[in-house]
Amino acid sequence: SFCRLMLAFRAARRLTSFAPNVAQINSGAFQINHHSNCSSSQDGIIKSFKGDDISVLLRNNKLWAEEVTKTDPTFFTNLSNQQSPKVLWIGCSDSRVPANQITGLNPGEIFVHRNIANVVTHTDFNLLSVLQYAVEVLKVRHVIVCGHYNCGGVAGSLTNSQLGLIDNWLRNIKDVYKENKAEIKRLPEGKARLDLLCELNVVKSVRNVCHTTIVQNAWANGQPLNIHGWCYGLEDGLLRDLGVRVSSAEQIEEIYRTALTQLKEKKLSS
Repeated sequence: SFCRLMLAFRAARRLTSFAPNVAQINSGAFQINHHSNCSSSQDGIIKSFKGDDISVLLRNNKLWAEEVTKTDPTFFTNLSNQQSPKVLWIGCSDSRVPANQITGLNPGEIFVHRNIANVVTHTDFNLLSVLQYAVEVLKVRHVIVCGHYNCGGVAGSLTNSQLGLIDNWLRNIKDVYKENKAEIKRLPEGKARLDLLCELNVVKSVRNVCHTTIVQNAWANGQPLNIHGWCYGLEDGLLRDLGVRVSSAEQIEEIYRTALTQLKEKKLSS
């Protein structure tokens, strides 16, 4: 079943042209190291690991730590003494969407939870534990649910093929599809439908975050907390605000309905 899942994800990625890894985009020019079969930048750090020698990652870490320490000798000391991020990021496990890199922030600035297709459900105790710690202990001010276009998990939910265990997880996205089926089917097959479902999945997950007792209690206690829905473009490296920002319980349904309407109308008119 794992093999079938990987084949499905690879097929989904072919719906649009493949985008380079964000780390590669940010790193500048490369030289090919024929001995390690890796792409290397001029500072000696291997930027594209091909899987041959895992010790390359340990070497990279040492070089990176040395470079950071040269720039800021107190960086790791300060980082080890406290964790005070202002943002919780709920994103996809896709390796091309690293939260810190695409937002330009340092380690310690974002508290992160990732799963396949950035799904938020009320039965995922892993996610709920992260959310509770972020809201009640770290006192984050923002929760960002960030999906990305050309998401393999979302693409898998658009098929009728059995993929294995993951089918149970993708059931959540299939429900989003059913709720918006009429509008989605008015779009051309392929990229347009996938893009819209990626966005609608984010909006639904934002709504589910808002309906957790964790967030509800924070708002009831007067804690400032904003829930956002974004979507990342693999092809251009840009984050898109989907127009979903909820800061109180009273706003949830109105903002949810407005966002759904606007996203559908935008896709249908383009």
